[in-house]
Amino acid sequence: MSNQNQKKSRVKKRFIPNILTLVNMFLGFLAIVLILDGDPMKGGIFILIAAIFDFFDGKIARMLGIDSQFGLEFDSLADTVSFCVVPSILVYSLYVNGLPPLLGGIISFIPLMFGTIRLAKFNLNQVPGKPKSYTEGLTTPVATIALFAYLFFSKDVYGNTGDPRTALMLVSGLAILMISPIHFIKPPSFSFRSGKTNSVSLIVYIIGGVILLTFKGLVLLPLVMLYICWNIFRWLTNPHRGTVESQMDHPSG
Repeated sequence: MSNQNQKKSRVKKRFIPNILTLVNMFLGFLAIVLILDGDPMKGGIFILIAAIFDFFDGKIARMLGIDSQFGLEFDSLADTVSFCVVPSILVYSLYVNGLPPLLGGIISFIPLMFGTIRLAKFNLNQVPGKPKSYTEGLTTPVATIALFAYLFFSKDVYGNTGDPRTALMLVSGLAILMISPIHFIKPPSFSFRSGKTNSVSLIVYIIGGVILLTFKGLVLLPLVMLYICWNIFRWLTNPHRGTVESQMDHPSG
C-alpha cells in the first residue's frame, strides 16, 4: 500500500514540471501569433517569460527527483516552438524584406535549423545522474533572447526594429555559437550553500536582474552580449575548465 502511495505521489509530482514546460510552449505559440499580427515587442516579452518557465521546469524536476527521458524530450519540443520557430518567424517578419522569397526563407530558417541541431546534441549528451555545470554550445533560449534584445535595444535607442544587416549578422553568429564546442556556464542554483562559485554567480545574476528591471530594453542586449563574450573568452583561455568544474561540482557516487 505504501509503495502504491509513493507511485501515485510520484505521478502527481511529474505534472508540475510538465505543466511549466507546457506553459513555455504556449507562450511561444502566443509569441508567434503576436509577431504575425505585427507586434514583435509583445512577442518578445512572452519569450522572456517562456525562458523563465524553461529554466524552472528542469530545476524543479531535479529538485523533486523526477527528471525523466519523457520530460527531457517534452522540454525539447517546447523549446523548438519557443526558441527555434519563434526567432525564425521574427527574422522572416522583420529582417529579410526586399530579398528574393527563397533567399529570405533560407536565411529565416537558420535559427530553426541550428536550434534543433543544438537541442538534438544536448539530448544525446545527457548522462543520467551526472549533471554538468555547463552546456556545450549556446543554449536556444539565450540565442533567442539575444535576438529579441537587439530588437528591444533598437526600439528604445533608434525607434525602429534595427538594421537588417546587423540583425542577420547577429543571427549568423548566434547560429554558429549554438553548435560550437564552447562551454557556457549554466545559471546558478538559488542557494548560497552550493559552493563559492555558485554564490558569486548568484550574486551576479541578482545584480543583473535588478539592472534589467531598472533599465529594461536598454541593458538587456549589453547583458546578454557580456554573458556570451565572457564565456567565449573563458573557454578560449582554458577550454578544459568547464570539464574540471563539472567533475568537482558534481562528484560521482
